[in-house]
Amino acid sequence: MACRGSGYDQDMKPLLSQYCSECHSGEHANGDVDFDDFAASGSNIDDAFELWESVAGHLENRTMPPGDSPQPSDEERRRALMWYQTFVESVQMRPAVMRPRRLSVIEYRNTLRSVLGFDLQTAVIEAEQTDSERSLVVKLLPTDPPGASGFTNDTHANPITMIAWEQYAYLANVGLEALFSQSRRSDLEVLAGPIDSGVGLTLENAREVIRRFVPKAYRRTVSDAAIEKIVARLDKEDDKEIADKLRFEMKAVLMSPAFLYRGFLAEGERGQSVDVDDFELAERLSYFLWADMPDQTLVAKAEARTLSDPKTLAGEVDRMLASPKARSLSEVFVSQWFTLSEIDLASDNPPIRDALKSQPMDFMHFLLTNDRPLMEMVDSDISFINLHTARMYGKDAKQLNKHVKQKGIESEVVPNQQIRLEHSTERGGVLTMPGILAMNRGPILRGTWILERILGQHLPDPPANVGQVAENRRGESLTFRERFEQHRSSDACSVCHDKIDPLGFSLQTFDDRGQYLLAENYQSKSKGKSKGTLVSVQEIDASGQLPTGERFQDVGGLKQILVTSQRKAVIRNIVRQALAYALCRKLELFDRPTVESITQTMADDNGTWRDLIHAITHSVPFRKAIFSERDQ
Repeated sequence: MACRGSGYDQDMKPLLSQYCSECHSGEHANGDVDFDDFAASGSNIDDAFELWESVAGHLENRTMPPGDSPQPSDEERRRALMWYQTFVESVQMRPAVMRPRRLSVIEYRNTLRSVLGFDLQTAVIEAEQTDSERSLVVKLLPTDPPGASGFTNDTHANPITMIAWEQYAYLANVGLEALFSQSRRSDLEVLAGPIDSGVGLTLENAREVIRRFVPKAYRRTVSDAAIEKIVARLDKEDDKEIADKLRFEMKAVLMSPAFLYRGFLAEGERGQSVDVDDFELAERLSYFLWADMPDQTLVAKAEARTLSDPKTLAGEVDRMLASPKARSLSEVFVSQWFTLSEIDLASDNPPIRDALKSQPMDFMHFLLTNDRPLMEMVDSDISFINLHTARMYGKDAKQLNKHVKQKGIESEVVPNQQIRLEHSTERGGVLTMPGILAMNRGPILRGTWILERILGQHLPDPPANVGQVAENRRGESLTFRERFEQHRSSDACSVCHDKIDPLGFSLQTFDDRGQYLLAENYQSKSKGKSKGTLVSVQEIDASGQLPTGERFQDVGGLKQILVTSQRKAVIRNIVRQALAYALCRKLELFDRPTVESITQTMADDNGTWRDLIHAITHSVPFRKAIFSERDQ
């Protein structure tokens, strides 16, 4: 569909020329968006869909043109949005081409643990360490960078390097050495059956290991012929060498593409959009919800070819969400979505750092696994705290059960406890959690985080010559906000700051550590505990006006806007984030119908997080694939 077709010249081009071209044309176009260049090139809209999606979003939310510029009439906006909507509705929903991808470090750690029956941990373990920090796999393998989707499970652009290959070989050796050790005899017998201590491992034991281990590692059934081919290589050797030869064959499996990659053995009719087989569906489901391989129950459903039945699939989703393994949704998906790793820079005290980071994880885990409405992410009367964050929750902290410190432990990670916010109502939802605030110090970082992570709007990088907010000159007594207004007054800065600043300044009632400035028990870093509040409501201006014209007095008012008039934008971003994580790839134009369909359903039905997960796992891009006509 050419950009000039289907009403472009009548409905979109005049609007762009009159209201947008002054800033978005020519060599110095703002934000690298040049509409004149696009029109001159004769490009199709689907060649630059992200651009037009952004344009439509700005027109719909009235964030462009800037508030002090001439504005399109309601009719002009309506006609332009109708032109865009006509194109969106013409996009054909389809799945992506099937592409095997490497297991991420987290997936590899979990999968290796599931295959062997135990985790590989570092030699020295400290009380304040998390499971990831104790993991030998996480310590040795190169860190996965976020893929185009923003998540580390999107490894399509990051194949196995030589360094990683050497570490895979080392980890396989360490794991198998531990499995064959006397201390792990019970784990080996899970695969081999009973082992006579007087005789040792026999060929029959080895056959049983291969019969169970290979399908488990490959995450699908393996033919009897393939199993017997491996066993035949063992049978040629003396019984005394069976254990060594078995370890050699098991290492070959752990180093194979079928183990290290997802989807490597999936098959389907070439060139066609087809349902993925039940084993591939089981793998997609387990790595989405657990970041781990399918368990025995899921594999049994795949073997029986019943997993693809919608009712069976829905039942498995509910079962898997009830499993402790579903914790990965908050520890991996939510953590990366909210960029919680940045909390590591907010405190050098491990227990406090863990408390700040685990709070949003525990809260989102509660929402994800307890069928809570999507919008409770923004505002809720439930939270999770421990003794390290309790002081920020005033009287509500009295709900905590007393924690007994372990003897001989100087510092330890303390689990959170669920509380109901009866007094600290300003703390509801993720926006005002101490860790989120502490990692985003100041209105610019806080506003940008809300804009990108909650509303899903991404900004271009700031100009290279942007300076700091100037201090008061002698004789001046301007507030920070007044000085900031002077700083952002240029047209080049105001375009983005009009979106960022109202969101960021709504959180001015919280200090750099995430403490509520108006709390009765507020503790200043320099003054200690106060007898009353150190500041008054009059001293803090947390009010703002969004580019859409909506006004609020504080963060509570902003939350109300987010869960009402901006509700659909928030839901759409939630859907996009969850779908991209589930598919392990960047969303494409052909995914847009799925996103819009799920978004509309969630908005109409006051959808819950469980509803969202069901919708994703039953969607076309999750359940189908196009197998390339060429060999993978």
